[in-house]
Amino acid sequence: QVQLVESGGGLVQAGDSLTLSCAVSRRTGRTFSTYAMGWFRQAPGKEREFVAAIRWGDGSYTDYADSVKGRFAISRDNAKNTVTLQMNSLKPEDTAVYYCAAGDWPTKEQHIYEYWGQGTQVTVSS
Repeated sequence: QVQLVESGGGLVQAGDSLTLSCAVSRRTGRTFSTYAMGWFRQAPGKEREFVAAIRWGDGSYTDYADSVKGRFAISRDNAKNTVTLQMNSLKPEDTAVYYCAAGDWPTKEQHIYEYWGQGTQVTVSS
């Protein structure tokens, strides 16, 4: 079984930065480095949407939603079994619950991800 736990959410002002982390633990089976990781978010009254993804291994491939390109950065530390989302120049429209997910492919498609965290709230005030 694989467990994902997000942390780092909070209340910030527009223009501020925030770093989200996702710690991945497992009892047996695949190592963290073999999973592609993704971040998604869900704002109140809206469907969950893609934010960023990073491939397995060295994380040399990343992908971002157009709305966060140039502001957010996804990275991974395989030694610590963590994936991080650095969020800069935050806007009120970034307010959402942020989820990390683990799967076989770094894609925007949510159904590809097998494991999900419980989410962490990010609120950006204007």
